[in-house]
Amino acid sequence: MNPHLHPQVTGTEAAVPLAVACAVAALYLIMALRAHRDPRGWNLWRTASFLAGIALAAAAFASASPLPPGDFRSHMLQHLMIGMYAPLALVVGAPVTLVLRSVPVPAGRVIGRALNSRLMALLSHPIVGLLLAVGGMAVLYFSPLYTATLTSPLLHHAVHAHFLLAGYVFAYAIAGPDPAPHRPSVPFRLVVLGIAIAAHASLAQLIYAGALVQVEAPAVQLRGAADLMYYGGDIAELLLAVAMVSTWRPLRAAGPARRPAGATAPASPSR
Repeated sequence: MNPHLHPQVTGTEAAVPLAVACAVAALYLIMALRAHRDPRGWNLWRTASFLAGIALAAAAFASASPLPPGDFRSHMLQHLMIGMYAPLALVVGAPVTLVLRSVPVPAGRVIGRALNSRLMALLSHPIVGLLLAVGGMAVLYFSPLYTATLTSPLLHHAVHAHFLLAGYVFAYAIAGPDPAPHRPSVPFRLVVLGIAIAAHASLAQLIYAGALVQVEAPAVQLRGAADLMYYGGDIAELLLAVAMVSTWRPLRAAGPARRPAGATAPASPSR
């Protein structure tokens, strides 16, 4: 057995994320269909994006990969799907906006107050998302954590859950179309995104150089994984930048888009 082989995902373990993914997708679809019948409508591309994010996350959690299970490149592809591509697709789906349009007025007000809270302002800050996402990868590969995940399926799945949540927080903070009263200015977010790109590139270069003493894998696999992180991360961050630019104009042109989210739906029918 390869020394870097992760615990194999059993049928039962794979069924759990699949069941959760199906439940979340079904709930989103129900709300989207109701919103679509509303005079304001609902953007079908948002629905497609959210469902794509659910599919990516479910496949990654189930360890679906075209590469052999023990290949470190497979591990890196899995983390790219869970930590970058799936969260971005989920965020572009604007689930919070959809929930606000679907719940009763009192519930919408509660959500609006939560979005306005100091805790939410802290948790949804781009720097916090950066530390959780990029910092989490550094801790995984430069500490005994990676080795520990090889023998503990529970820890293995917990790390995946962390990367999914961290990736969602970062994508939401940088470019989410959902209401975010405390979201910083576009120039500030561009700087944070630039730092994230540089940090990902540095991690990829260290992996390529074999500077990860906690990961025992053949050099060809380390370099292949580094290439996946470097180029795959660049593509994901480019898509994130595009998403940020697409939400820039509505925020500048319409004051209500920056107001605290309440029981009423956002003004734009496409949101």
